[in-house]
Amino acid sequence: MPKNHGTAHWEGGLKDGKGRVSMQSGALTDQPYGFNTRFEDAPGTNPEEMIAAAHAACFSMALSMVLGEDGLTAGAIDTKATVTLDQVDGGYAVTKSHLDVRISVPGADGSAVMKAAETAKANCPISKLLTAEITMDATVV
Repeated sequence: MPKNHGTAHWEGGLKDGKGRVSMQSGALTDQPYGFNTRFEDAPGTNPEEMIAAAHAACFSMALSMVLGEDGLTAGAIDTKATVTLDQVDGGYAVTKSHLDVRISVPGADGSAVMKAAETAKANCPISKLLTAEITMDATVV
C-alpha cells in the first residue's frame, strides 16, 4: 500500500508563531496555519479542519465500497465531518468527529443503506485512526 506524507514547518511561539503545511500530492502547498487560523478567524487551515476533510472523504469512499459489496451503487454520498477540539485534562484533545451524511441509493431499501453507513462509520481507516496508537520519529537539531 502506498504511504502518503504531509510536511509542516513552524517558526516562533504558540500565539505569535506561524507555520506552513504541505501535502505530498500538492493539494496543499505551503498553506498557512497557526494559533490565529486554529482559534480565531484568520485565513488558512488547521489540523482539525484537515482531519474533518479526511474523515468525510474516507467515510464516503468506505460507504461506496460497503454498498457495492451489497450489490448497490450510490447515486450520491454527501458527507460533512465536524471535528471538535476541547480542553481536556489541562490540554487539548479532539473529542469528537460527527458525520452528517446525505445518501442517495436509487431503488435501495433504507434500512440496508443505514446498515451500510454504520458499517462504513465503524470501519473506514480514518475512523480507526482517531483511536490509533501514536508513534513518532523525532530529531532535535
